[in-house]
Amino acid sequence: MARKVKIPNHIKKRHERTEATRIVGAKSKRRFFLIVCEGEKTEPNYFESLKNDLPKGVLDVYDFKIVGNGHNTVTLVNSAMALRNEWQLQTNRTIDKLWIVFDKDSFSDQSFNSAIQTCIANNPNVDSAWTNEAFELWYLLHFHYYNTGIKREQYQKLIEKNFKEKGLKDYIYKKNSTEMYSLLEKYANREDAIKHAVNLENHYADQQNYSTQNPCTKVHKLVAELFGLQKLIDAENYK
Repeated sequence: MARKVKIPNHIKKRHERTEATRIVGAKSKRRFFLIVCEGEKTEPNYFESLKNDLPKGVLDVYDFKIVGNGHNTVTLVNSAMALRNEWQLQTNRTIDKLWIVFDKDSFSDQSFNSAIQTCIANNPNVDSAWTNEAFELWYLLHFHYYNTGIKREQYQKLIEKNFKEKGLKDYIYKKNSTEMYSLLEKYANREDAIKHAVNLENHYADQQNYSTQNPCTKVHKLVAELFGLQKLIDAENYK
């Protein structure tokens, strides 16, 4: 199960003030998101950096590891929903949308598919930004469109190759880097990544078995929602 969330009092009070302001100012269109990431720091570091480009108070990122013998993506989804409820109680803040970020990695096909279906069953307040096979696919799509399976050990070489082609001759990819978001914003193109991800998603339009959709990612949907780029996805779908 997820770690119990312990939020410092000064953060609770800040969130209480923010929520009170939102309730009074009913015309505000600001929404609050909670992103829950499983595993290492790769995904949390990316979204923590991304958060700096959003209005304050819009996004909170929480990462935790699932421990014990029940290590699977379904456990992650259920724990994330419980975490959201606890987070709302402790901060007195309404979470408009819970996004759960996870990879296929070594999870079984059944576990992976079940986790996605659980998120779908809880839409529209819960959604998943999953990737098959690894989150680094999202990085690569900033540079090029990839529609053939990529082995985990290939990601580092491809990321390094793309950055070196952009002029970073000595670049070495570090998996848990806190600089990936800023580097991608400077040397690559976020909108291209969204377009490539949409085309990749459409490539599997007739397939319901998510575990066989490799490579594929839904991270673009989360990023597009945060930056208000849904029209970009719609335009790409109607081409």
